[in-house]
Amino acid sequence: MNSWQEILRNSVTTAEQLKALYPTCDVEQVIRRYPMRINPYYLSLIEEPGDPIWKQAVPDVCELEDDDAPEDPLAEEKSSPVPNLTHRYPDRVLFLISSQCAMYCRFCTRKRKVGTTLTATDHTIAQGLDYIRAHPEIRDVILSGGDPLLLSDDRLENIVREVRSIPHVEIIRIGTRVPCVLPQRVTAELCARLKKYHPLFFSVHFNHPRELTPAAQEALGRLADAGIPLGNQTVLLKGVNDDGPTMKSLFQGLLRCRVKPYYLYLADLSQGTRHFRTTMEKGLEIMRMIQGHTSGLAVPHYVVDTVGGGGKVPLGGNTIVCSTEKEFTVVNYKNELYTMLQG
Repeated sequence: MNSWQEILRNSVTTAEQLKALYPTCDVEQVIRRYPMRINPYYLSLIEEPGDPIWKQAVPDVCELEDDDAPEDPLAEEKSSPVPNLTHRYPDRVLFLISSQCAMYCRFCTRKRKVGTTLTATDHTIAQGLDYIRAHPEIRDVILSGGDPLLLSDDRLENIVREVRSIPHVEIIRIGTRVPCVLPQRVTAELCARLKKYHPLFFSVHFNHPRELTPAAQEALGRLADAGIPLGNQTVLLKGVNDDGPTMKSLFQGLLRCRVKPYYLYLADLSQGTRHFRTTMEKGLEIMRMIQGHTSGLAVPHYVVDTVGGGGKVPLGGNTIVCSTEKEFTVVNYKNELYTMLQG
């Protein structure tokens, strides 16, 4: 069996490679701006052009027709006291430690950063660690990227060890799409290393039940057997998973793999991703189709990450102040109002 590094090296990254597989597919113009990487494993999940797997992986000219959306909708840069570290909430930080992903998702909220330049370096990681050490209010550190699992075992373990050595850090979380898009990376050796640093949590990212392949289930099982609690973050994507039966199947499948469906996100209004965005009400409709019709454990929180850096707001109950055909207004945990565009 090929190693995960070999699988990654054989990824489709150029327009010529993709055209050899799909002669009518021309993505050259798109990937000049937003890079493409589709590793052979995830490519093998595509059944036909335009299916839910294809839409997540293969560039679309629609990405170039969305210049009015912000590049950094969540204002991560505005909340970054040092490069690649976002300190938006009082007691936790988002720490970007990798610039690479195993597959460049077309809906990514960080299209501006990943795959183009080496934004996460030894220097930025050292700066981030120094910042966390200097701020005793930080009890929760989320390691993200890119994808932290694209780092070598040694590199990733060294960073996790450094974070764990900080006395006031109680919880470490790793945000990763690797168990979904390159499950071969989740080796027994990796799990044996990571289990030494509990409490350690993983936030994984599956968007469609077809992504829960035997290989993905095996990867999730290894992590769970290492005592790592698993939560899933799903993005609501037009034409991919914006219907009740698909979501119900996904969430029930995740539970069978010992993964708690944690968040269902309204797609971020990131530049180059508008064609994936649904209305806010579409997500509420899906939640109504799931709630009470399956295990409560299978029901995630439906949230929006507010444009401008106001953080996540649950959608439903008294958080929706008003809604029109074009936009809706929500109130966040600080009682601040944020108006968001509908899809």
